Amino acid sequence: MGRSRYRVYDSNYPYFITSSLAEGYPIFSNPLAAQIVLDALNFIQTKRTTVVYAYVIMENHIHMVIQDDNLPKQIQAFKSWTARAIIDLFSDNGHYFQLSKLRKAKNPAHQDSVHQLWQEGYYPKKIFSDKVMIQKIEYIHNNPVKRGFVDRPEDWRYSSARNYLRMESLIPVTLFEY
Repeated sequence: MGRSRYRVYDSNYPYFITSSLAEGYPIFSNPLAAQIVLDALNFIQTKRTTVVYAYVIMENHIHMVIQDDNLPKQIQAFKSWTARAIIDLFSDNGHYFQLSKLRKAKNPAHQDSVHQLWQEGYYPKKIFSDKVMIQKIEYIHNNPVKRGFVDRPEDWRYSSARNYLRMESLIPVTLFEY
């Protein structure tokens, strides 16, 4: 897949982001791989300048509503770090089947790596109103329900739905009050 035609034009707004895994592999079904993504989300909001409003980690993609003064750089760093950490995890734990799939998924034009975890691009969509923000947060939280994985959004472990219900959650987020 080529570079995304979508761009971040205005850092004064949050963006709805979707990032998918190469070839749609269900890597995040592995709880250790999902934890790496959670750790990275927590890091970018506590040690960097990124504001995370909502997220959901599905088996083969992630949706987020985030904002940053340099969003493209933060997303690139997020994807690079998570890819390296997950590939190292698989290598350290002898997950050779997953590694072989990620090796086959690699774009041949990329000479600097052996594996490819993420598809190129991240499809940012500017959130320009409260109405759109609410719609995107609800879409994110209902994604596992729509897929039939859970009956209620708050039952999906890898989501900010519990944050919005003021329940114990895996990582903090900045709540959008509506």
